[in-house]
Amino acid sequence: VQLQASGGGLVQAGDSLRLSCTASGTFITIEYVGWSRRAPGKQRELVAAITSGGITNYADSVKGRFTISRDNAKNTVYLQMNSLKPEDTAVYYCYGAIKENKWSSLRDYWGQGTLVTVSS
Repeated sequence: VQLQASGGGLVQAGDSLRLSCTASGTFITIEYVGWSRRAPGKQRELVAAITSGGITNYADSVKGRFTISRDNAKNTVYLQMNSLKPEDTAVYYCYGAIKENKWSSLRDYWGQGTLVTVSS
């Protein structure tokens, strides 16, 4: 199983950006997926997550600006980021709790990270 993240880039404060993360490989279910980020000199922060049933959770720092969604048919999770601020600058990682087959337990997988830079 692999998670491939994309969509990062350099934007100005106030702009929007959408990140995507697609799971590939052999698995039977993705229980929950989400995004975390690591800014320079800071600890990793959980940004947003969404369950298989569509329940979402956000960090206080992004509530009202970021929206997480998933397309189960495409095995893809999105992070729509609006009203970006310089403090949103970070490497964003997608992750997912995935069950490979009916005998396996849920296992966490991480994408490779995509850099988001917001200039002031």
